[in-house]
Amino acid sequence: MQLFQDRIPHDWRTALAEELGKPYVPRLAAFEHTERAQNEVFPAFGDVFAALRLTPLAKARVVIVGQDPYHGEGQAHGLAFSVQPDVPLPPSLRNIYQELRDDLGVAPPPNGCLTGWASQGVLLLNTVLTVRSGDAHSHARKGWERLTDAILQLVATQTRAVFVLWGGPARKKRSLLGDAPVVESAHPSPLSAYRGFFGSRPFSQVNEFLLAQGEPPIDWSAPAR
Repeated sequence: MQLFQDRIPHDWRTALAEELGKPYVPRLAAFEHTERAQNEVFPAFGDVFAALRLTPLAKARVVIVGQDPYHGEGQAHGLAFSVQPDVPLPPSLRNIYQELRDDLGVAPPPNGCLTGWASQGVLLLNTVLTVRSGDAHSHARKGWERLTDAILQLVATQTRAVFVLWGGPARKKRSLLGDAPVVESAHPSPLSAYRGFFGSRPFSQVNEFLLAQGEPPIDWSAPAR
């Protein structure tokens, strides 16, 4: 069984060494191994830690917190809210793009792949990193949340990143973040987007925080890289 450590980039692995040594981690690894042996699981084995691979710890400037990976065929590829370039936009991402256009007046990326954000230091982190095909939240409360909480705390203490918390579950993570700047609102899901996500202007708020810190803004229209 391949260890988690083998899939996590060296910089993150070093910073998370104490967490990765805790007893729940091998249990989580065993759970994932069993699930993949018995069911179709998303994202692919090699993409589970794609968010960490594409956004090094030292370069993390923004963290957008998601929840569960997409559970449809070909959608999830390890980045919260993102899908592969040839996959139709899921409803939440369609609403994110609408708010981006309304907020900054720029065209969103040409497809649903958000690697253009990740490469600029936007960590797109789900709180649960795997899911059974067609079964939302099927891998919740198996240990992923402990690991991703540790990642959030690590970023909050070792960087000056801005955290974007959309929806109730993400907003509950605020207590982990200390004094880090936070942008929060309702979730972009069609069920809640009209209850506080639309009009919240998260993208301009993030860029204002970055500029105040002497950092360049994010080019939110950047295509996949």
